[in-house]
Amino acid sequence: MAMRVDLLQESYAQLYELLGEELTEKVYEMYRGRQISFPMRLYNRDKVAEQIVNEYDGHNLAQLTKEYDYSQRWIRQIIQKHREQADQTDDDAE
Repeated sequence: MAMRVDLLQESYAQLYELLGEELTEKVYEMYRGRQISFPMRLYNRDKVAEQIVNEYDGHNLAQLTKEYDYSQRWIRQIIQKHREQADQTDDDAE
């Protein structure tokens, strides 16, 4: 049976506009009755921090800032924290 778009709750009508009938039905089946909030940021902060440490080459701070939508200050803090942990690990090894 086809979905009656004119009768949909507003949130489902918006999903219908965005995703179409089939995906709206799937979202309804999976999440109906639940209150869902979406974080302001798309990516997980801890995972981004780890990725930044892996990608930072000493010269790409602005590029990382733009790519992951975090401030240069936060990225510098992540890099500094990583360096301090690496230094501590080196000191413990001696």
